[in-house]
Amino acid sequence: MARRLDFTLAGERMALPAAAVREVVALPKLTRVPYAPAALLGLGNIRGTVMPVVSVSGLLGRVETAAALVIVLDRAEPVGLAVSDVPRLAEGEDAASRLLEIDALLANAFRGGTAGGGRRVSLAVSAAVETAAVAETIGLLGFTVAGQAFALPLQQIEALLALPEDITLLPGADEVALGAVAHRGTLLPLLDLRVLLHLPRAPAAKPRIVVTRIKGAAVGLLVDAVDAVLHAAEAEIDAVPAVLTRGNAEAKIQAILRRDGGRLVSLLASDHLVKESVMDRMRADTAGHSATEERCVEAIEQFLIFTLGDETFGMPVGSVREVAVMPERLTRLPKAPGFVEGVMNLRGDAIPVIDQRRRFGVAGAAAGQRRLIIAAVGDLVAAFAVDAVTQVLRVPVSRLRAAPELGEGARVFDRIASLEDGAGMVLVIEPKELLDRAERDLLAGFQARQAT
Repeated sequence: MARRLDFTLAGERMALPAAAVREVVALPKLTRVPYAPAALLGLGNIRGTVMPVVSVSGLLGRVETAAALVIVLDRAEPVGLAVSDVPRLAEGEDAASRLLEIDALLANAFRGGTAGGGRRVSLAVSAAVETAAVAETIGLLGFTVAGQAFALPLQQIEALLALPEDITLLPGADEVALGAVAHRGTLLPLLDLRVLLHLPRAPAAKPRIVVTRIKGAAVGLLVDAVDAVLHAAEAEIDAVPAVLTRGNAEAKIQAILRRDGGRLVSLLASDHLVKESVMDRMRADTAGHSATEERCVEAIEQFLIFTLGDETFGMPVGSVREVAVMPERLTRLPKAPGFVEGVMNLRGDAIPVIDQRRRFGVAGAAAGQRRLIIAAVGDLVAAFAVDAVTQVLRVPVSRLRAAPELGEGARVFDRIASLEDGAGMVLVIEPKELLDRAERDLLAGFQARQAT
């Protein structure tokens, strides 16, 4: 006799074959997926497996009810069904219960749409706007120390940390070596970049720690603020004039980057920041706490992390041309779709600015000054307006997994990154799909407005 799992939805009794159910668990914290079908409540981490959690009310086209439990279906790609009633096992058939054809309901809700046809156009489609192809660039992380701009290559950055309240003092600590902080199971030596560069010392409102390696050892550099991710063409980078490399501080700068408005950014030579004798002493001081440094090095990917409201997303740093502050004024595009805020001039290139809050359906308005992520793949370039850019996150490949198939629109997210502290997950954007989708919707918006 077949067993079934019964539950009630808005007063109607429903049932699922018991053989199709793996378990019933409490509703976990969910991560919303923009562009996903309406029935998808979000992605949840259930016993280490990230799976889509779907509303049964949504599958049936009913008014949404508050859910507290998840029925996990036993299938190759697990799916959770959110319900409000406590399910119960029953034997045999019951004419009063509606046996759900769950596979058909899921297939109908998540069927893939077809991409719009038509010719391809530039993201900056307009009679007056053209975008230039992106030249080969070098990725940099920019930060401020004593009011001056500095940067390090992105591939040398291991993490960005907030300055903790508790710092472990090391034997023989001096003005340069402030102490050590706990980081990934080891003690990380903390160096004051102001002192290293012979700059005036003054308290910073929100200092940050830039984790990098000097002569093969992981160290934290204390900076006043992290500014932006930059992608600079080699033509914008000049060698330091020989006459300036005689001084102690200047020798720690390997090149100068020229930015808009004559602004100069000093590129640090990390291996020349600290004398070998100082590094030897710090290695000895932290030797007893560095077992994790000797473990096998796992492949790492870097992502630029940004927020929209309370939601967090990631984008591969290789597709980020730079991060900029939202300009006070933008050039408006006649008959552009509502999600296009306008066009900005970035070193001679006209770049469309897209309101990513509106694109991802995030409610409310951003608080404070927004940031622009200028993303580029091939000849597609656009600036995506976000609430804030929080960090460059290094994620071991073992913590990356493919995103579940959630329909045509949700293909903007191709992977999910699980955070080390178990605090949640980050949806990773596939940059080409994001740019392609923006391009298609931009063209469709222009055509719709021109037809009215």
